[in-house]
Amino acid sequence: MEEKYNNLTSLSALQHILFCERQFALIHVEQIWEDNRFTAEGEVLHERVHREHAENRKKFREEYGMAVRSLKYGLTGKCDLVELWFGDSGIDRINPVEFKRGKRRIDQRGF
Repeated sequence: MEEKYNNLTSLSALQHILFCERQFALIHVEQIWEDNRFTAEGEVLHERVHREHAENRKKFREEYGMAVRSLKYGLTGKCDLVELWFGDSGIDRINPVEFKRGKRRIDQRGF
């Protein structure tokens, strides 16, 4: 495999470091992970989106479990959901969606 594929950052690592630097270090540096009630419930809720499939709507298409990679940005991962919105000349907008349990959180970075 080429060198450019060896040093890609996973989307889950990026999500973990944005959420909590300590969580990121435990999972991705120390490789320490223990399931708890919340992570187990999350796995059950994610079963549908982890299975790759598509659903078509009138103006958009939903792609679940879409594998993505950007060599330009050095990222790789699997999206919970990608919405492809269609206009008159093809795809008009692409909207990645991450499913999380709990309330939506918006902090000073706009996330």
